[in-house]
Amino acid sequence: MQLIFERSKKGRHLSLFPACDVPAFELDAPKRAEAPKLPEISENELDRHYTELAKHAQGMNDGFYPLGSCTMKHNPKVNEQAAALEGFTMAHPLQSEADSQGSLEVLKKATDILCEITGMDNMTLQPAAGAHGEFTGLLLIKAYHKARGDEKRTKIIVPDSAHGTNPASATMSGYDVISVESGADGCVDLEKLRAVVGEDTAGLMLTNPNTVGIFDKNILEITNIIHEAGGLCYYDGANLNAVMGHVRPGDMGFDVIHINLHKTFSTPHGGGGPGSGPCGCKDFLAPYLPGVTVVENDGVYSYSKSEESIGDMKAFYGNFLVVVRALTYLLTVGKAGIPEASQNAVLNANYMKKKLEDIYPMAYDVTCMHEFVMSLEGMKHDIDVSALDVAKALLDRGIHPPTMYFPLIVHEALMVEPTETECKETLDHAIEAFRSIYEDAKNNPAKMHMMPMETPVKRLDEVRAARTPVVKYEFEN
Repeated sequence: MQLIFERSKKGRHLSLFPACDVPAFELDAPKRAEAPKLPEISENELDRHYTELAKHAQGMNDGFYPLGSCTMKHNPKVNEQAAALEGFTMAHPLQSEADSQGSLEVLKKATDILCEITGMDNMTLQPAAGAHGEFTGLLLIKAYHKARGDEKRTKIIVPDSAHGTNPASATMSGYDVISVESGADGCVDLEKLRAVVGEDTAGLMLTNPNTVGIFDKNILEITNIIHEAGGLCYYDGANLNAVMGHVRPGDMGFDVIHINLHKTFSTPHGGGGPGSGPCGCKDFLAPYLPGVTVVENDGVYSYSKSEESIGDMKAFYGNFLVVVRALTYLLTVGKAGIPEASQNAVLNANYMKKKLEDIYPMAYDVTCMHEFVMSLEGMKHDIDVSALDVAKALLDRGIHPPTMYFPLIVHEALMVEPTETECKETLDHAIEAFRSIYEDAKNNPAKMHMMPMETPVKRLDEVRAARTPVVKYEFEN
């Protein structure tokens, strides 16, 4: 398809904005030497351009989207309606507390419910995404050790199955990252964990269930090992969708946590945002929370900020409308709906896993939680059909590919997460697609290297795209 600049014709235009109803003000600031080269296009062509773009994209509204570790669930439209209410969209962050009581109540209610679900005592809603929440949590850990004069703690322990953002966030926080290997069961190897723990341990980063979809049976022992060494335990909330309403990270021994509101609590995400990664903590870490927290006294809401706060992680109060969406979801499904959602997520994953394990080897032959990992290493070796080939073939069947080649500890990995919002008919269709692809791979493995063949864009040269990317449009003059 053509780029918007290729559609542009000089002199064409459209009117999107009403006439200005206030006096124009000329900024006394440096100006560029010449006007930017913006596309000139009619409204008709602009509409067609974005419609064509939409047809090239695959989203939740197009079909099954089993992207492992990302929880791409359906987002109820009532959430969008609540977030579009004028009282929220027209609120200004510099309004007085008296003029912002409704918005403050949203922040307070969301904080209280999320703390109850996670077993935390307090929370900041400032972080704008999951990795941003990780970074915040690690800064809380750092502030805690510094306040105690225990600055010899320079190392963060991260399992080898962790999300890539975990070691990145730890490094950004100024820590050295110590990787600990998983055992044959896919869980943390306790002996190897004990071997790397010491007086320089600042903390551990872990998600449970872990990245291979297994709930670590030794979780209490793991957090105890870290606490006995004087470190703190950080919970990556990316997989909270599997256990919410049944177990709480705070009860597992975790001291600080981030939550992906845009995964677990139903806000559209992908393509760069918007996101929200609230960071919760136990009471002893609460004085270091960034920004302001909302407190309630006799029905009146106000801001509170500790003198020991680490500062601000983002302007004002985070991505407020994402919090509105999440609170709408929480109030809609209620206290009974939260555990039901996680039960159905686990049920869907185990149903698919059981229906596929006779032809697709599972990385770990145990009951999984909300996601499972297949290893296509044997298929790659025997008939030269890779996890990438299978993922591309799914596109021809209207299914978004699962996560590929992650976690890194599983060779030729495909990680599938069928969320709780998918019905049995959709799962059966996906199971049949996987099984038919397996037959295609056996009968005509060479054809698998050409898929997808029915999509608007066929198989791309990914090596060329990585090595010689075209990142800007070159004008002719």
